[in-house]
Amino acid sequence: MPAPDVAALLSELERSEPDYAEHARSAIDWLTGGEPLETITELNVCEFLWYTLPTKVGGDRTAIARALGSLLRLGGLERYATICTSPTTTRILRTYARSGEEAGTAAYQSALNATGVLPPDVPELRWSSIMGPEELGAHGACSAALELAIVSGKLTPDSPERGGLTRLWLTTPRPELGGDNWLHRVQGERLNRWVLGRGSAWRKLAQPFEVCLHAPIPAPAEDHLEALRWLLRMGRMPGGIPLTQRHNLARSVLAESTWSAAELAAAREVAQTQMGALRRTGRRLVTTSTGRRLLEDPDLLWETAAAALLLAPASGDHEFRSSAREVALMLLADGSPADRDHVAAVIDCEEWQTSEVDASLAELGRRLDAFGLRVAGKLTPAGRSAALAALRSHALRPRQYVNMS
Repeated sequence: MPAPDVAALLSELERSEPDYAEHARSAIDWLTGGEPLETITELNVCEFLWYTLPTKVGGDRTAIARALGSLLRLGGLERYATICTSPTTTRILRTYARSGEEAGTAAYQSALNATGVLPPDVPELRWSSIMGPEELGAHGACSAALELAIVSGKLTPDSPERGGLTRLWLTTPRPELGGDNWLHRVQGERLNRWVLGRGSAWRKLAQPFEVCLHAPIPAPAEDHLEALRWLLRMGRMPGGIPLTQRHNLARSVLAESTWSAAELAAAREVAQTQMGALRRTGRRLVTTSTGRRLLEDPDLLWETAAAALLLAPASGDHEFRSSAREVALMLLADGSPADRDHVAAVIDCEEWQTSEVDASLAELGRRLDAFGLRVAGKLTPAGRSAALAALRSHALRPRQYVNMS
C-alpha cells in the first residue's frame, strides 16, 4: 500500500476541516522537514508536540496540535494522532504557557522518558545532547526499534531489556550502512570532530591519531594497575576495606598489601573519585557494581582506568588544564617533548595562562609516576597504551551543553 501523500491529505483536510488546514500545513512541515510521512516515528511526534511546538512555533499551539492530529488520522496514523490530543500533550503545553520554558522542558523530558522510546545510555555509548548527523541517525534508528518492540508487546516502556535492544541495534552491521554499524559511525564522527575542532596546530598534532584511536586500545599483556585491581577485589570481600576515623586506609590494609601507602592512595583516588568503582560507606570502602563489571573485563578496566588516571579533572580543574594534559599525552605518545613551550604552542595560550599549563603538566606527571607509566620522562610501552586509551575515551565522550549557571 503506498504511503499517504501529504499534499493530498492537506487538500482533504481543507475540504473537511478548513479551519485546521493552515495549522496542519505548518505543523507537518516542522515535523517531517519535507520527508515522506512514513518516515516519522513516535519520538519525532513527541519531540515536536512537547518541545518544538511550544518553544519555536507561534500561534495557537493547542489548535496546531489538534490540526496535526486530524491530518495524521486522515493518513491512517491513528496512534500518532492520539498523542496530539492526549492529556499529556495538553498538560505539557499548559505548563509551558503558565510556568515558562524551564518547567515546560522538565515536563517534556519526564513524559518522553515515560514513553520508553528514548534510547538509554549503554556501556558502549553515552548519547550526546548535541548530536551530529551520524549520531542523530543512530539515535533515531534505535528509537524506532524500541517503539516497534513496545507496540508489539515484546517490551514495556520501563523494561530493562531496552538497553540490550539498543546495544543490538548499535552494534549489528546494517545493509543501509554498507555493512557498517551505527556504533562505528558515531565513533568515527566523534573522533573526526575531536581532530578538527580546536585550530590548525591541534589538527596537525591530532590527525595521525584518528585512525589508531578508532579501535579500542587493548590492555598490555603484562600486569599493570595491580594496586587498583587489588583494592577492587578487597572491596568485594564481606565488610569491604576498613578505614581509619579520618577515612584513610586502615593500617591492616597497608600491612596486607605489597604497595606503598602513596600508591594505594593514588589507586583509591582514581577508583573512588574518577571511576565510581569504589564507594565509601561509613568507615568502609566497598566495590560498586561498576567496579565489579570492570574487574570482569580487563580491557574495559584498562581503558576506563587510563582515562580516569590521565585526563579526568583533578580537584579545582577546568577545561583548559584538561586540554593541556590532552596535548601533553599526544606529544608523549608521539615520542616528542611535552614541556610547557610545546604544549602552549598547540593550545595557543596567553602568557598569563602558562602557570595553568605548568600545574596541569605537574598533575599529569604525578599520575604517570604513581602508576609507573613513565621512566626518565618518557612513556613506557604500557604508558603509551594508557595514553592512547585515555585519548580515545576523551575523544569519544558525548558532547553536552555547557551549564553556564
